[in-house]
Amino acid sequence: MSQKTVTVQDDQGKECPIRDIRAFQKHLQLFHRTGVSVHDEDGHYFTVDEAFRQKIDKLVEEADHLHR
Repeated sequence: MSQKTVTVQDDQGKECPIRDIRAFQKHLQLFHRTGVSVHDEDGHYFTVDEAFRQKIDKLVEEADHLHR
């Protein structure tokens, strides 16, 4: 499966390109699985909560659907 770059707004409202949304999702599953935490992606900060995890899961589903 190819990488899928998506853009997500950080906590400051700035656009942050996520080069590989699947790898990003996997990182969240490993290190930010439950509760609320902060993730730093190249100087962009994201509050990771259930809503954010669901948003990333949806982006991965959309990427998978586009590559079928």
